[in-house]
Amino acid sequence: MTSSPLYRSPVARYLWRPSGTCLVLLSVLILTACGGGSQTTAPVASTPSTVTLSAAALLGQKIFSDTSLSASGQMACATCHNPANAHAQSNNLAVQLGGIDQQLPGTRATPSLRYLNLLPAFFFAGDGTPTAGFNRDGSATTLAEQARVPLLAAHEMANISNADLTARLARTAYVEEFRRVFGSDILAAPEQTVDRIGFALQQYQKEDREFFPFDAKYDLFLAGKVTLENAELRGLALFNNPAKGNCAACHTSARGADGSSPLFTDFSYDNLGVPRNPAIPANTDPAYFDLGLCGPIRTDLSHRADLCGAFKVPTLRNVATRKVFFHNGRFTNLRDVLGFYVRRDTNPEEWYPRAADGSIDKFDDLPAIYKKNVNLSEVPYNRLPGMAPALSAAEIEDVITFLGTLNDGYQITN
Repeated sequence: MTSSPLYRSPVARYLWRPSGTCLVLLSVLILTACGGGSQTTAPVASTPSTVTLSAAALLGQKIFSDTSLSASGQMACATCHNPANAHAQSNNLAVQLGGIDQQLPGTRATPSLRYLNLLPAFFFAGDGTPTAGFNRDGSATTLAEQARVPLLAAHEMANISNADLTARLARTAYVEEFRRVFGSDILAAPEQTVDRIGFALQQYQKEDREFFPFDAKYDLFLAGKVTLENAELRGLALFNNPAKGNCAACHTSARGADGSSPLFTDFSYDNLGVPRNPAIPANTDPAYFDLGLCGPIRTDLSHRADLCGAFKVPTLRNVATRKVFFHNGRFTNLRDVLGFYVRRDTNPEEWYPRAADGSIDKFDDLPAIYKKNVNLSEVPYNRLPGMAPALSAAEIEDVITFLGTLNDGYQITN
């Protein structure tokens, strides 16, 4: 849950004591695509009656759930980014299926679309740290750009061109509304039409508070409206403790200096050496590797060998609702995720296969030349075989209990 010093954005540390419990907290900075899926109908997004959306955002809401905009007629953004599952996938497939026949697999797990409204474009910080950006590799500069990619991706909504997508839009029930908002002759320019589709989706995600409700139990705890249970407090302490979980080193957990709610990410990138996932069809090719910042999807940093294998640190909000974890969906439950974090180096035989000579093929989802990029220096990764893990089994359970307080939609009961 921590990031390499090379890839971490600087954050200030503070000491805070809720209810007499000393907890090390961190000040916050802030944290992709309409992924493919195998469902035949898309969940319909709803807007709270208290929210007034712009005309563009209202169009984005319609587009988000419209399966008719896909080549298969069965996929929309909401197919994989289900509002009922914190705008993430509802199944436990490592990668979703899309394309014309809904049978073409992707190469990365579907992330949540929650809490992206304040995310800046990718940049290198003053110390050289790669930071922010949309998608797991930061390759999209805006929400609009991120939203356009899956509309034309062969393994997702599979429109073969801007004109193809524009023709589908022309047959929708809201096409006249689209013309009123973006111009009566907008459909005569397919490239501009697709740009406007992306803009509408962006505005929907920026304006509808369903994408950033900040109403988890932890938010109410920070506001002094509820108390955390003992196990939740123990988990929070372990989460923040730099000698134990050390999760808050990049999943920042304290309010910002301006009082803003924490997003549980510092926008940095990390190389964790996650095991290769045989459930991804692309991985049947032993020469194929997803190297995050340096390719193959992102190409502008292919020359930066030091960044190969690094992926963006995600928000942990709603993490307890996730069906799969990491960029390759290698794990399907939090217990295994945390076990991997703390026993990756003390017990590598639990996570990695053996090579032909009987040795453990550690970091098997990276070419040998890039294994040196894996984070080995920070807690809990600074361990050797035979050493005690940073967290015990009981402590892992407490951290999992705390992570449950990050789920949106907590209701106070008397």
